[in-house]
Amino acid sequence: MLSKKTRYALLALIKLGREYGKGPIQIKEISKTEIIPRKFLESILLDLKKLGYVDSKIGKTGGYFLIKSPDEVKMSEIIRFFEGALALVPCVSEKYYHPCEHIKDEVNCKIRKVFKEIREINFEYFKNIRLKDLM
Repeated sequence: MLSKKTRYALLALIKLGREYGKGPIQIKEISKTEIIPRKFLESILLDLKKLGYVDSKIGKTGGYFLIKSPDEVKMSEIIRFFEGALALVPCVSEKYYHPCEHIKDEVNCKIRKVFKEIREINFEYFKNIRLKDLM
């Protein structure tokens, strides 16, 4: 299940994507239209700025704006950034691998095999979804 933070990040990106190239959008507008608590949104937008997807402009006409086009923003990167691993269990994660404590033979573990297939299917699916597909 996606966390509230990830869902809010996706909603904010969709809003910014719809306004791509039109100039900055103030936090209060994003917060109001997407129904995201303002303080939480500020934190999310700072994370998205660190990730290199958004930037901000200070001043009366300032706000946040997308610096990558909506077809450059990959859903897999957003989910991985906010959620960590795409894998459902740590023993199949590529970036956050951790062996299962109770399994001695990972290679022949049927549970691991199923979850590895799920991870691969999810990754292939999410890496092909772009922000433009969500708009």
